Amino acid sequence: MTLRIAVPNKGSLSQAATDILRESGYRQRSDSKELALVDAENDVEFFYLRPRDIALYVGEGTLDAGITGRDLLLDSGAKADEVMDLGFGRSRFHFAGPAGRYSSLEDLRGLRVATSYVGVVEDYLFRHGIDATVTRLDGAVETSIQLGVADVIADVVETGSTLRAAGLATFGDVILESQAVLVTRGGAVPDDFEIFRRRIEGVLVARSYVMMDYDIEQVHLDAATALAPGREGPTISPLGKEGWVAVRVMVPRAGSQRLMDDLYSIGARAILLTDIHACRL
Repeated sequence: MTLRIAVPNKGSLSQAATDILRESGYRQRSDSKELALVDAENDVEFFYLRPRDIALYVGEGTLDAGITGRDLLLDSGAKADEVMDLGFGRSRFHFAGPAGRYSSLEDLRGLRVATSYVGVVEDYLFRHGIDATVTRLDGAVETSIQLGVADVIADVVETGSTLRAAGLATFGDVILESQAVLVTRGGAVPDDFEIFRRRIEGVLVARSYVMMDYDIEQVHLDAATALAPGREGPTISPLGKEGWVAVRVMVPRAGSQRLMDDLYSIGARAILLTDIHACRL
């Protein structure tokens, strides 16, 4: 049975979602006007949809899985389950109002809140016992205060420059931390989905790790492997130089330069880092 996957057709998630699917070995569209694409070799069909609609299609069982934002998934109320974080499209969701006017969540009582994410905001206010009126506005919500439609807004904040330009400032705690996620229909995932999930997971691991090779004297090997134990343990091979071994180990990309310094300080030489394009763990 062909696996049916939803992909964002535009917006901040679109290109990154396409990239991770290509890196996972799947065909992707070359024309942004294409609405669907069949990857016959992998028995997968991709549908390019509005990010806001993806969780709904998946939750209703029309499609088997999809890539969307956590904020959009929660806002939709769809019967779709989050399978894994995808590490891109990170954002934070905040309340914001005229600079200096509001300082805490309690200040929202009785006010009007404009947002594109009514479901997320209403749920957050309900859980914190705050009674406020929430109005849905699509597009830029920053002007809603100036136009008298709302007292405060709730929106995705990246750099905050757009808010500052409108004379607004965030206040209170973060409402939601979001990023791209892989979602499926709860309890009804086809068997072939596991292959798809493993491929995506393999790319995420490959992006987070590098392969490190180095040579070291046998007497220093225990100290070196304590610094870099690897996922399942290092691969160790004898060298032609007596008393020396070659070591290959998978290490986190973050901190790999410092690790090279530490290994060098205990005697490792010919230390190399190599990118990993995909893997299965």
